[in-house]
Amino acid sequence: VPRAPSQPLAGSESRRFTNKHSKKALKASLTLGILLGMFFVAWLPFFVTNVAQAGCGCVPAGFFDVLTWLGYCNSTMNPIIYPLFMRDFKRAMGKFLPCCRRSGEPRPSAISLSMRNSNSMPRAATSLKNVL
Repeated sequence: VPRAPSQPLAGSESRRFTNKHSKKALKASLTLGILLGMFFVAWLPFFVTNVAQAGCGCVPAGFFDVLTWLGYCNSTMNPIIYPLFMRDFKRAMGKFLPCCRRSGEPRPSAISLSMRNSNSMPRAATSLKNVL
């Protein structure tokens, strides 16, 4: 599909646009790197030990349990890491958790949430007579 030629952005405006998106991309890469790093640190020892256990059966049960719980701890780290690095996640959690809500911010009702999520907001009545 051919595009219509557009006017190029002014020099400083173009740099500002590029810098803004570069910072966002860098922050997203950093967050992803931290999350993946934590995942590998927590779960890699478990999987390596699991393979060794299948091959030789020489891993003590207590050590295996510790590595399993290390992997479980990774799941508790995610709710801590996400709000630290993602502003949108922090805002969304603030709307629903009473401890994180700002004073003066109303709490969304369960009915409004279910209606918004199910796309069943009030609409104009539609009958067969109106359609025909």
